[in-house]
Formats: sequence, C-alpha cells, structure tokens
Amino acid sequence: MSEVLTQLVELLRLEPIGVNRFRGHSQDLGFRNLFGGQVLGQSLSAAIQTLTDSNWNPHSLHAYFLRPGNVTDPIEFEVDVLRDGRSFATRQIKASQNGKAILTMMASFQHPEEGFVHQASMPEVNGPQGIPSQLELSRMMQEHFPERVRSIYTADKPIENRVLNPVNIFAPQVTEPVKYAWMKTNGALSDDVNQHARLLAYASDFNLITTALQPHGVSVAQKDMQVASLDHSVWFHRPFRMDDWLLYAMDSPNAGGARGFCRGQIFNQQGEIVASVAQEGLMRQRKV
Repeated sequence: MSEVLTQLVELLRLEPIGVNRFRGHSQDLGFRNLFGGQVLGQSLSAAIQTLTDSNWNPHSLHAYFLRPGNVTDPIEFEVDVLRDGRSFATRQIKASQNGKAILTMMASFQHPEEGFVHQASMPEVNGPQGIPSQLELSRMMQEHFPERVRSIYTADKPIENRVLNPVNIFAPQVTEPVKYAWMKTNGALSDDVNQHARLLAYASDFNLITTALQPHGVSVAQKDMQVASLDHSVWFHRPFRMDDWLLYAMDSPNAGGARGFCRGQIFNQQGEIVASVAQEGLMRQRKV
C-alpha cells in the first residue's frame, strides 16, 4: 500500500471518543472548502463502527451537506442507532465542526441475501490503459494552478482517476453532460468489505457535479463560479474492490435553479454494476 493510500485509509478510520461518538481529521485537497467525499467516507465509517454484527454490509447512504467544512479543524461524528432488524440495520450520523453540523446522513446495512437479478449494460468505452490520469494532466498544466495549491494538485494521489476525453478546466468548451472515468486505489487493499465501501463513498464525489457544468462551457477553476455538493446518495449493489479498475459512468439530465443534478453508475471490469450514485450540487455564477 502506498504512503498516500495508507494516509487516506487512516483518515477514514476515525477515533472513538465516547459512546457512538468519533473524531476525524481533515485533509486539504486544494479546494476552497473541505472535500465532501471525505465527510461521506468518514460518516459511513462512524456508522460501521456502531454495528455489532460483522455480517452487515453497506446497502445505501443518503447525505445532506449543511455547511462548508474547513480543512484545518477536526470533525466530530455522532451516530444514532435507529434500528437493528433481522435483514436491515439503520444509522443516522451527524458530522460537526466547531460545534456546528456540516453534514447529516442516513446509512442502511443489509445481511447478504439472494434474490432476482437484472442490470443495465456497461457502456462501451475504452479501457483505462493509455489514458492519462488526472494527476498527470495536473502536472502537465501545473503552471496554471495558483501557487498556494500547486503542490497539492501535483502531489501523489491515493486514488487514480483516468477521465476519457477530459475537459480542460482552464479553457472549458461546451460538451454534452456525460463523463466516463476509470478509478482505482494507488495500491493494494485488504479484503475488508467496509474498507472498500468507505473508499468508494469517498471517491464517488470526484468528477460528478462537474459533469453538469459541461454543457455550459464553465469550470470550477473560474473565480466567478461557486460549485458545491448539496446532497449525495450511494447504493451498493454488489461486492467490489477499489484496488481493481472501476468505470464511473456519469451524466447530468437536468440543471436549474442554480442546481445541477447528476447520476452515476459504477461498473467493474466484468460489466457488473457495483454501485449507483446520485447528487445535486450548487452551480452559481457570480459577478466578480
């Protein structure tokens, strides 16, 4: 496991500080605020630590981002144990920073069960081989990044993202609101199902809301753009590994009211849907 991946795994692990209460640290990814995917992964981690049965697997999570978090202060997580049934368990999680809630989440867990099976087909796109990673592209365009965040954007990443036909965020063009990205961890992971789930929740916030910007020819790099996640849902369909390549197929069927709605389906290389994602985000263009 690479050093940066080890750091991310530890970031998502959390420290118990009381009954169903946990503390996590923050990480600066160079964004204006705390990365939402970090709080998603940490909140799921907090919920998992309150489960008394190791056979529970994450089934879904539904989160609202209430306030922007900062990248310097710790985050406290409080879990309400709502139900432990025979088939499903439910947790409610509140993440707070400096005494104010920044996220609330409902998370559901299920015992493994057999049933009817069907799924949509995997999109026919090129595989990850030969596609430059977002890190490689950042290093090629490093002179365009502000000096204060240049080292962050060009540093090694724990999760590699390779976007097909990526948009140049410094010179965006109008394109269809569709995006395909291959992703996997930069190193091998354990067989712990929950470790893979935490990392997928974390990674599912990358690239998603920016898909809704594409038909408008704008990007998050513009000083007049305010872009932030408002809510986020993940459904876990099948077992998967984050250290194998996964295809994240994203689209945005609607934007309006300064909000963009995006959907995502995550496939393994065998063509199976392992998770689905939905998110609405703020897309506000301001006068500067």
